[in-house]
Amino acid sequence: MNTPAIAVITVTYSPGEHLDAFLDSLEQASTRPTLCVLADNGSTDGAPERAAAARENVHFVPTGGNIGYGAGMNAGAAWLKGQDFNIAPDFFIIANPDVVFDPGSIDELIECAQRWPEAAAVGPYIRQDDGSAYPSARALPNIRNGIGHAMLGTIWPSNPFTQAYRDGNRMDQERIAGWLSGSCLLLRWDAFERIGGFDERYFMYMEDVDLGDRLARAGYDNVFCPQAQITHAVGHAASKTPESMLPAHHESAYRYQADRHPHLWQLPLRVLLRVGLQLRAKLAVIRARRK
Repeated sequence: MNTPAIAVITVTYSPGEHLDAFLDSLEQASTRPTLCVLADNGSTDGAPERAAAARENVHFVPTGGNIGYGAGMNAGAAWLKGQDFNIAPDFFIIANPDVVFDPGSIDELIECAQRWPEAAAVGPYIRQDDGSAYPSARALPNIRNGIGHAMLGTIWPSNPFTQAYRDGNRMDQERIAGWLSGSCLLLRWDAFERIGGFDERYFMYMEDVDLGDRLARAGYDNVFCPQAQITHAVGHAASKTPESMLPAHHESAYRYQADRHPHLWQLPLRVLLRVGLQLRAKLAVIRARRK
């Protein structure tokens, strides 16, 4: 009997040269076969189509336009479920197309998930281009650490609010985290489907935070697995179009907190958050233009 393939879903939007490196690295990331879905959000560079035409285990699935990251992942997952592929029934991988997997990294994620039977999401250690660790396993943002991080993170990176939020001093320990970076995750199919996948109201950013929170509220764990390692070109897409990406980030931050403070008596807090985040977004765009 053929070994079921590990399904890998990535959302593409003119990924350029990153995509081939991503797909090449999949060949050594697991001893099991992999099957990759390119949920394409309207690429214009032709890279996803070329990759699918050249590789037997890669499938190009247009989503109909730039529908956002979470909606793209949901579309890729739904397409997979409608096919007759021999894929592993327990786990699948979601990843950005600018990720490069270390050899054996997907196998490490699977082994970690098997050690943590309550884990619905397992995330790897993420190296940035300069070799440093990206703080990918963080505490869930609350009003206190969220506002403190937003106000002080860029001018005082070591402030206690940012340190509490990033939870970045334990990047060598296998542990439960509040949430894990959506740039690369192993997910349990049944848990993902139980909570309805990604919340598609998030166009970009914070959808992974929301996913981790909703998985935890449903009784699952988010587990950081440093034995599994990848490299990620963190922020390369956002740096190209800060005028759209930075406001989207702040809009998602507002949505996350507003959803968790929905009551009428919390209206003044939501107004304060809305005004404060809009102002911070404008300042962030100005800073980005000066660089």
